[in-house]
Amino acid sequence: MASQKIIRPIFDNPFLNIEELSGDTIKRYPEPLTQANSDPNGTSLVISKDVDLDINKKTWLRIYVPRRLISNHDEKLPVIFYYHGGGFVFFHANGYGWDLFCQGLAESVGAMVIALEYRLAPENRLPAAYDDAMDGLHWIKSTKDEWVRNYSDLSNVYLFGSSSGGNMAYHAGLRVAAAEYKELEPVKIKGLILHQPYFSGKNRTESEEKLKDDQLLPLDAIDKMFDLSLPKGTLDHDHEYSNPFVNGGSKHLDDMIARGWGILVTGVSEDPLVDAGRNFAKFIEEKGIKTFKLFGDGYHAIELFDPSMAAVLFDTTKDFLNATKN
Repeated sequence: MASQKIIRPIFDNPFLNIEELSGDTIKRYPEPLTQANSDPNGTSLVISKDVDLDINKKTWLRIYVPRRLISNHDEKLPVIFYYHGGGFVFFHANGYGWDLFCQGLAESVGAMVIALEYRLAPENRLPAAYDDAMDGLHWIKSTKDEWVRNYSDLSNVYLFGSSSGGNMAYHAGLRVAAAEYKELEPVKIKGLILHQPYFSGKNRTESEEKLKDDQLLPLDAIDKMFDLSLPKGTLDHDHEYSNPFVNGGSKHLDDMIARGWGILVTGVSEDPLVDAGRNFAKFIEEKGIKTFKLFGDGYHAIELFDPSMAAVLFDTTKDFLNATKN
């Protein structure tokens, strides 16, 4: 990402207005939501549809495919499972910003993108979101869905998450690499894309300290969202779900190495989480995992507000898929 003057939008920040209610729940402020667009005769470059995942958990999937595939069933696309951000506490897969991002991702990368609507904390604390991510992978393994059958290459699957979604992609990846790799066949994971991953711990990074009053993601919000999402009774944020470095890191990183996966880690200079991302990239690289990195200028979630930054991320993602598909 080239150096440039960063212009921040004016954020209506929900993290600074959390209202905690009785019964381990919070009041969430409305967000703009979008309908899926499956009209084959429309003008959109990408079509989408929603399918149920688990009606009891109220989880579902939004599937995106480039419109050009409608008349070409011979082309099979890589599959990107996408997990949205929001600190495990906020937002939905059909939120306006996430929907627009997934459309751009599908078209620019040339992939089937499957966005997961997962359960939120504090009503459903971790590992509920990780469980939902695994449900999605098992769904694509066995589904009779026409789009999946016609357009997807299940031997070429990636887990992509933004912020808390990056945390999800990592922990879902650990589960697959450790124990569920064979169970998911013919689904084969090729790599993880952790965009501005939401990692933190007791010891503050330099960027957390420097940007503790950040307009979008202040330090108080980083802490509060983990307080609301980590399992009940957790003593501090040096928990395996929040701090990937605890006890020398997961023993299942060796399983990722054995699978030959690559991991792309991204971050930007004015994000309080950037040092955690840099430290994580260095950590897994030293473990022997094929590590790809993209660090530049910007603020947390800039790709949702600046199309040029989204384009850089899409291009890097496409390069990563090409580098890891074999």
